[in-house]
Amino acid sequence: MSKLSLYLASPMFSQAERQFNREVRDCLSRSFRVFLPQESGVIMSDLLCRGVSPQDAIQKVFAQDLMAIQECDALVIVLDGRSVDEGAAFELGLGYALKKVCVGLQTDLRRLAPFGNNPMIDGALEKVFKRVDEVLRWLERRFAPRIGTSEIHSF
Repeated sequence: MSKLSLYLASPMFSQAERQFNREVRDCLSRSFRVFLPQESGVIMSDLLCRGVSPQDAIQKVFAQDLMAIQECDALVIVLDGRSVDEGAAFELGLGYALKKVCVGLQTDLRRLAPFGNNPMIDGALEKVFKRVDEVLRWLERRFAPRIGTSEIHSF
């Protein structure tokens, strides 16, 4: 049985964000195939450096990420920062509209609103976790009938 796929929606503009994303991917990859946009080969800045026009680069990035979200079984969004990354928020909305399992990872307590995340973010999420290993365990249980018990890890 092939692994189910996850889309990791997250900010990816600083070295620290990209490193954190790789660590999250590594953990989740124990049981799932993880699509990490920063490693897709279709990165806006890279395309522009190769001479691709801005409009063409936008369309390439948009098309690839759209297809990856359509094909995934679940979406994990990183909610860290004062506010949620705009691109990740769009990806979450699309995943929710496509009826994907959507969960959040929030290791940072900073929030722009005093009551927490924007209701349009929290309303799209089945659950929000503080640690990536909690995300993995929950997703393994959620998809247990589809991934088989031999692929579920204990910590």
